[in-house]
Amino acid sequence: MVIDLTPEAQPLSGALGLELHGFDLSQTLTEGQVASIRAAFNENHVLVFRAQSLTTEQQMAFGRRFGELDTHPFVNGSSQHPEVLEIVTEPDDRTNFGGGWHSDVTFLDEPDLGSILYAVELPPFGGDTLFANQHAAYDALSETMKGLLDGLVGLHSAGPQYGAGGYSTKSKTMATKNAELAAKVVEHPIVRTHPETGLNGLYVNQAFTVGIKGMKKDESNAILGFLFRHAVREHFTCRVQWRPGTLVMWDNRSVQHYALHDYVGQRRHVRRITVKGDRPR
Repeated sequence: MVIDLTPEAQPLSGALGLELHGFDLSQTLTEGQVASIRAAFNENHVLVFRAQSLTTEQQMAFGRRFGELDTHPFVNGSSQHPEVLEIVTEPDDRTNFGGGWHSDVTFLDEPDLGSILYAVELPPFGGDTLFANQHAAYDALSETMKGLLDGLVGLHSAGPQYGAGGYSTKSKTMATKNAELAAKVVEHPIVRTHPETGLNGLYVNQAFTVGIKGMKKDESNAILGFLFRHAVREHFTCRVQWRPGTLVMWDNRSVQHYALHDYVGQRRHVRRITVKGDRPR
């Protein structure tokens, strides 16, 4: 479905991303509205809605229009709603949750379809989020490289992030759990076919992809090192500048993202929910 790019919808870049206007997400959307949002989501991968005023329950109700909400296996959700992550960076934090290029929870057998993030409290500057289109990254590869990658299986694990002493366990404000379970390794194709559009895209990320099945470490590192760099080249990306009341939803099956931490000394609070997905193929 092609979205009519009227003044109600502006592209964020030439690679991906669309800012939509005219939706009040605090209200119950019609089936037609949900269908149009889903079509825009599949085509543009990242959607931005401005000037929203959402309670936690309203954000969750919006998310449920796209599927069942997930609960993070290694980060504590809110006491009232375990599906909700209150992502807070305090002024004296030196690291931030979501810093570094990644796709969410690819260490799961069935990684999440997508994430929906809402701005609660923002610093006066900084804190933008970068996104990279993994379909575009795949399409830009040579046919020879595509032939090499097709059929290869990536190994994914939460260990580097959520295992004992992992990067995310060092956060002062984001409480983690179940570190003893983080070492599990799951297998996903390096080239993933999007279940709704049929497009191929790269499906590796530096945070959670730890190897390639059947390869020695040096071999795997050489290929993954190239893919990690290639997948986030500037011309595959867009940048979302947050403003009060902004809600962003992104397709975890087709993008990587990077939450910038360029606001040390300031507080940032965003609220995240995720929608369950399926097994990559």
